[in-house]
Amino acid sequence: MKRRDFLRTSAPFTVLPFMMNGTPLTALGNPKIMNTLSRAFVNTDHVLVLIQMNGGNDGLNTVIPVDQYSNLSKARSNIMIPISKVLVLDGVDDTGLHPAMTHMRGMFDNGKLQIVQNVGYPNPNYSHFRSTDIWNTASDSDEVLYSGWIGRYLSNEFPNFPDGFPNSDMPDPLALQVGSVVSTVCQGVSVNMGMAISNPTAYYALLTGNYTSSPSTHAGKELDYVRLVAEQSNAYGQAVKTAGEKGANKSSKYPTEGTNRLADQLKIVAQLISGGLKTRIYVVNINGFDTHANQVDATGGTENGSHATLLGWLSEAIDAFQDDLEQLGLDDRVMGMTYSEFGRRIVSNFSLGTDHGAAAPMFLFGKNVKGGIKGSNPSISSTVTVNDNLPMEFDFRSVYATLLKDWFCLEDTEVNSVMTKTHQQLDLLEDTCNTSSAQRAELRKSGNASVMNYPNPFVDQTTIRYESDGGHILIQIFNPQAQLIQTLVDDFIPEGEHEVIMDATNLAKGTYYYRYQRGSYSQTKPMIKVR
Repeated sequence: MKRRDFLRTSAPFTVLPFMMNGTPLTALGNPKIMNTLSRAFVNTDHVLVLIQMNGGNDGLNTVIPVDQYSNLSKARSNIMIPISKVLVLDGVDDTGLHPAMTHMRGMFDNGKLQIVQNVGYPNPNYSHFRSTDIWNTASDSDEVLYSGWIGRYLSNEFPNFPDGFPNSDMPDPLALQVGSVVSTVCQGVSVNMGMAISNPTAYYALLTGNYTSSPSTHAGKELDYVRLVAEQSNAYGQAVKTAGEKGANKSSKYPTEGTNRLADQLKIVAQLISGGLKTRIYVVNINGFDTHANQVDATGGTENGSHATLLGWLSEAIDAFQDDLEQLGLDDRVMGMTYSEFGRRIVSNFSLGTDHGAAAPMFLFGKNVKGGIKGSNPSISSTVTVNDNLPMEFDFRSVYATLLKDWFCLEDTEVNSVMTKTHQQLDLLEDTCNTSSAQRAELRKSGNASVMNYPNPFVDQTTIRYESDGGHILIQIFNPQAQLIQTLVDDFIPEGEHEVIMDATNLAKGTYYYRYQRGSYSQTKPMIKVR
């Protein structure tokens, strides 16, 4: 295998850990030398912060249906929050919050928190791994997608990525995850050249170039090439480092460092945004919501225990982050969303816990959310059994589609392309789209374009324009299940620009992907047939 091929196929993305306040950052991007110039309008771009509540959060003890309290307390008498402890929400009579969520109650009362009730998907899967994949990829429960919904969004906005990135239009990582594991939510439709550095010592060596000597072997030559790419990767690492050094935090609400892991992560996010990093997506997480046992304190009251601790951390961290954004003057650009892979059963178990369930609430927060409660309290029967689950009121993909349309300003056809199908949108955000179509079109030219199709979306056919360097060219068409459905070009093509027409008359409407390969270089891009 050639060294270049080795690097292109060794990993799907670049992973650049970076330590801030003792916390590792993982950058998703492509290693190329950075041009430090940037366009001013990029500063108006919106930022989305995803908070993953790993384990499956018990929504019924988080957002408590007070009007269903009698039947619910029978179903989960050993873990039910006392009615006197439930936090009352301003202007709401039938719904309250867990007593540990005082900070988020304040945000709700001030119109900065939106509760979306009973969010799930049809035919739920109760496996942590599979359901997490479903939420991250926005797939149906019976289909497998190999790209995340955010990854597809970024592919839509930066279709030439990773070729020619970083560049003057987008000098920074497209997405950042705080932590050591990269979520599938940001996985794009193509496999990008990448590398991983898993500890601060290796990252320091990356920045300084002070490596130990490579062995005089074939593997040593490969290592030298890896290190060369790593030095190029310093473009993104240095951008993050510079933003971290330039940025600041102003809120006094953050707890003592190390006492609230989520707050530590969000503090870093605020610092990087304030430092001028143009990254659009940040992913953070809080673990521990798989509360099969000891969800509550058996002796200290059901309002206490592991679930209360987790919700207290969540509430405290989000409130401090929002306060920081406001003091930094960034709250108009940033919003956040929580999600968990599923909820819990209505009936509690005998271990002071709850088992895997279906629907649960989501939280949206920020200056531009409409606030209040979207949806209704679930109806709890007096004869509920251990096998009963909460019915879904809103499909989680409707929330995603809404954010794509109303926060990232995509057109309906673009939303459908990213989501792979049409999902109804919800009334969750104020009208905040301030990025013009001309600005977005200019950003889409960022990087090096070796292949493109037009029109996109299309009806019966689309033309794929591509470059050849006088060698073998391969262009293939795939459906969302990664199945090859057509090969358009597989031949030696003369040097220059060429076109090939794809006939889609017999294809169902939906999103497809075309893969272009020229030697060791390849790109995969989405296209959508509208009818």
